[in-house]
Amino acid sequence: MPAPLTEEQARQDHEKLLDAAEALFYEKGIRAVGMDEVRAASGLPLKRIYRLHPTKDDLVVAVLRRRDGRWRGRLVAAAEAHADPRARLLAAFDWLAGWCAEPGFRGCAWINAFGELGPASPAVLAEVRSHKEAFHRHLADWSGAAGLAEPAPVQLLAEGAIVTAAISGSPDPARQARAAVEAMLAGGGPRSGI
Repeated sequence: MPAPLTEEQARQDHEKLLDAAEALFYEKGIRAVGMDEVRAASGLPLKRIYRLHPTKDDLVVAVLRRRDGRWRGRLVAAAEAHADPRARLLAAFDWLAGWCAEPGFRGCAWINAFGELGPASPAVLAEVRSHKEAFHRHLADWSGAAGLAEPAPVQLLAEGAIVTAAISGSPDPARQARAAVEAMLAGGGPRSGI
């Protein structure tokens, strides 16, 4: 009989599982990846995988939740490195452009998950909404601090830039969205209402 897993080994196994599932889901899509493929990529027995995450939806939620912490952490760090509120907001778009230029960029993992699973998975839908609400709160906070009364245009520019960058294979939409926000900050665009 094998020795019981230590807490550290269980943590490492869970990280290996999330790493493998995240890479596969992001590269190939959630529905296209079977649990046997996750097993092979993680090197973990299927029994252990299902002990950690009893359903595929549960695994998807865990992947998205962990990714959200890292993704928003990087975004916030890039923006908050600037003391000036306008520079902070523009830095968020600079960070988005850099992210969109990363090798293997396939768009927003949360939009992709919603596109594949939609409302069929309430748990995944809740995680997608949670991420989007948090992302939009950051943009609203930075927009308000920069003097923009209405954050919705900034939020739409960010979301549109991410989707368009994925489709076009270029980070240019994020740069163009930044230029539009810069024009708004200079008084050349909507400040309140749409």
